[in-house]
Amino acid sequence: MDKSSGGDKYNIETAEILANEAQHLPVAEATPIYEQLLLLFPTAAKFWRQYVEAYMATNNDDATKQIFSRCLLHCLQIPLWRCYIRFIRKVNDKKGMEGQEETRKAFDFMLNCVGADIASGPVWMEYIAFLKSLPAINGQEESHRMTTVRKVYQKAIVTPTHHIEQLWKDYENFENSVSRQLAKGLISEYQPKYNSARAVYRERKKYVDEIDWNMLAVPPSGSYKEEMQWIAWKRLLSFEKGNPQRIDTASSNKRIIFTYEQCLMYMYHYPDIWYDYATWHATSGSIDAAIKVFQRALKALPDSEMLRYACAELEESRGAIQAAKKIYESLLGDGVNATSLSHIQFMRFLRRTEGVEAARKYFLDARKSPTCTYHVYVAYATMAFCLDKDPKMAHNVFEAGLKRFMHEPFYILEYADFLIRMNDDQNIRALFERALSSLPPEESVEVWKKFTQFEQTYGDLASMLKVEQRRKEALSGAEDGTTLESSLQDIVSRYSFMDLWPCSSNDLDHLTRQEWLTKNINKKVEKYILANGTIVTDKTSMANISTASPKIVYPDTSKMVIYDPKHTLGAGAGTNAFDEILKATPPALVAFLANLPAVEGPTPNVDIVLSICLQSDLPTGQSAKTGISTQVQTGKAGIPSQLSAGYAPATSELSGSTKSHPVPSGVSLKPGSNRQYGKRKESDRQEDDDSTTVQSQPLPRDAFRIRQYQKARASSASQTGSVSYGSAFSGDLSGSTG
Repeated sequence: MDKSSGGDKYNIETAEILANEAQHLPVAEATPIYEQLLLLFPTAAKFWRQYVEAYMATNNDDATKQIFSRCLLHCLQIPLWRCYIRFIRKVNDKKGMEGQEETRKAFDFMLNCVGADIASGPVWMEYIAFLKSLPAINGQEESHRMTTVRKVYQKAIVTPTHHIEQLWKDYENFENSVSRQLAKGLISEYQPKYNSARAVYRERKKYVDEIDWNMLAVPPSGSYKEEMQWIAWKRLLSFEKGNPQRIDTASSNKRIIFTYEQCLMYMYHYPDIWYDYATWHATSGSIDAAIKVFQRALKALPDSEMLRYACAELEESRGAIQAAKKIYESLLGDGVNATSLSHIQFMRFLRRTEGVEAARKYFLDARKSPTCTYHVYVAYATMAFCLDKDPKMAHNVFEAGLKRFMHEPFYILEYADFLIRMNDDQNIRALFERALSSLPPEESVEVWKKFTQFEQTYGDLASMLKVEQRRKEALSGAEDGTTLESSLQDIVSRYSFMDLWPCSSNDLDHLTRQEWLTKNINKKVEKYILANGTIVTDKTSMANISTASPKIVYPDTSKMVIYDPKHTLGAGAGTNAFDEILKATPPALVAFLANLPAVEGPTPNVDIVLSICLQSDLPTGQSAKTGISTQVQTGKAGIPSQLSAGYAPATSELSGSTKSHPVPSGVSLKPGSNRQYGKRKESDRQEDDDSTTVQSQPLPRDAFRIRQYQKARASSASQTGSVSYGSAFSGDLSGSTG
């Protein structure tokens, strides 16, 4: 699977392909494939069912029983369990009374495990049919059989399943067939319980329908589907924990356990589900069951330190010290690859359970480990000081660690905190001097900060100012050689306490901003274009600019190409995508596109043009006298648009000239935009403004009236001047005199 899935052993597609291939292979060849799949997906009920059915087909009963023993208790899925009962009935079919008793026990076992499933209705029906089919030699056996059937019915009708209504009808018929007088009392007794179960079923179904029952258990990857499934299971578990049916505690707990077990079939690699399951057992009073859940969880997720600590905590809380100690020792392993955290937690565990001396001995061994870090020293020193009240031991531990971890700034800070609590100001200053003399400037920032804070809190003014000046001089090398001058920020730092500041929040923001600008005051930049259009050259000081953001990334303008509408791409560039479009274009449309004239310049918005065409009525004809086509009109309430803003030739009948006049522009194509799609000379615009008067009147809808209207307007235009139509989409006509 690893090779075919690119290294992902939990590849679902590959697993499905292998499972399908195994179905068509002989059992001997399919067995290794199934074993490989089930090693990765141990809770995949569908793979188990395929595996066991392959052996059932060959009548290999021993192998079939062995497979069922491996999967049934942890794969609570109805199809798998029905396969199991089918096998049991087949094996015991010819064994007479003994075989019938074995089959009955198998049914009881199955319903005890999966009878709470919402899809278990057919199983209840099959069991009832089996009981009814049992022979009764005498009246006593008949009475016993009827009593058994009644008990099964009464359990089935209070279980929220898909077939609860059918089971209730069958139960009514059964009681009436036995005794109508007795049936009346029993039905009236169980009617409320049935109604409650049916109502719970309807609510339960809403949660169950959100779950993908074909999902395979894989480690969480953070995908949306996995998160939705996690939420769906959490909702179902919360629903069951609320005991909506108000049944007894034992029955409710059994249903919750069943839901958790089903959830783990799909959330097998989710440590939080295992932890919730174990914690629920513990809070319910069943510590042993919680421990068993943790043991299963550690088998499923052997690398989970969280679950190991949780299990050890539970063992320790119930007094099983040796069991908890074994878990801690398993975290340590052989000691070579043990983490510092495992050393620390085991040391704390030993102090709690075996005393101070045991913890001290282990610390002496742990510090020799190659994986031991300064955290172990800090943890033991803090334990000795705070818990064992032994400051001398803590001081010795810190001093021993200082020889090994002088290069660790955080260890220096922890040691300084300890000395501050000890009120040992002399050793504190000595520690800072030793550490700062060995640490490089880029790693000493936090140590200088701690030193400065110490002097500000416990030193006098002279020592305070001296340390601050030394800090600036030491850190100036880490700031590209710039000298860190005194600023108002030093006063704020010096005279603030916790969340109390000697200035407002706005002042603090301003000072922080000014501090950044000061650090970058001598940095040269090539060219910045600010939001307001100001160009800042490399000689301009950034301190004079308050609008430039330090996080702005500017493009390399030297590589930009000036737009040229006549510029053609190189050979072969951009043709692949166009060829793909032509392949999917109908031949008639291709021929139409080939006949279109070549247009240079900006390309119109195709969507807007199509929208305009779809909303417009086609023109009915042309004006006889003007020779100008009737403009397309919308005829509908909508946003007016301008189809064209270019030049249109119009011949003046009075002057006989052929001077081109622009068509008066209407409303802009885009709502709220002042952009015009054509440019006119200023003289032409002034001429139109002075000489053009617009007359608008809605165009009639009747075809006869439209022609009469056009003739009237045309005759009027022949007397007054040239005629031009108004906005293409306003539905108006306008005459202009030129």
